[in-house]
Amino acid sequence: MNGRTARPGDAANLPFKAPPPIFHARCLACWVMLAVALLVAASFLTLDLQWGSFFSLQSMQRMGRFIGELLAPSTDATFLGRLVVASAETLAMSALGTLLAAAFGLLLALPASRTHADDRAPARSPTRLLLNALRSIPELVWAALLIVSAGLGPFAGTLALAMHTTGVLGRLFAEAIENAPPVPGFALRAQGVGEGRVFLYATLPQIVPQLLSYTLYRWENNIRAAAVLGVVGAGGLGQMLSFHMGLFQMSETSSILIAMILLVAMVDLGSYFTRRALSR
Repeated sequence: MNGRTARPGDAANLPFKAPPPIFHARCLACWVMLAVALLVAASFLTLDLQWGSFFSLQSMQRMGRFIGELLAPSTDATFLGRLVVASAETLAMSALGTLLAAAFGLLLALPASRTHADDRAPARSPTRLLLNALRSIPELVWAALLIVSAGLGPFAGTLALAMHTTGVLGRLFAEAIENAPPVPGFALRAQGVGEGRVFLYATLPQIVPQLLSYTLYRWENNIRAAAVLGVVGAGGLGQMLSFHMGLFQMSETSSILIAMILLVAMVDLGSYFTRRALSR
């Protein structure tokens, strides 16, 4: 402390405060946690949770029989051929939907971001409102709406994934643009370079790894969503799953679930190694 040796009596003069009590009337976080705990307790009290019926002997027997049927997947050659085609369709839906979302998300991220302190960005608020609207509607709802105009099949599913993911990636891309280091862009603006070239030569090179990481992560999510969109008739594995589960064909259902797991695991593994290579 200023070049002199600290003495034991100096500790008494330091502005230390005693730790606050566990719960204090002025502690806002304490009241928030108490409100959350009360809401959780009220949820358990108001919901009709029939735990007795769920763990009854009859329910356990039905679940055991159901699981036993699922453990015998179908190996019919004709069915497996259709399963491979549906898996490829689901993979294509997720990849194309993510690619479209990345392109449109970047286009919307530019007006939705403020690139420097003096940027007035007049379109920032309406563009962010549009992005919020796109991502607030789930993929299943988008698919149900688009089926009316695009018809049954993977086209509606691809558009549904693209619409929702555009809202997600657009917001993430806009945040990445705003958080990019401003010094390279400032140097180019000082030389009279236009905003378009400033973005291409200063901002974009800095955020490309971040944009790719966001895109790959959303592709992982979209492969799961694409496997479910077929439930509303958007094609792929989900449509097969809805059909065979509706007929209580558990062997075929088991094979479809295994295909979903393998497809998701394959995409997750490929995305992991790609992000790891980009981070080096």
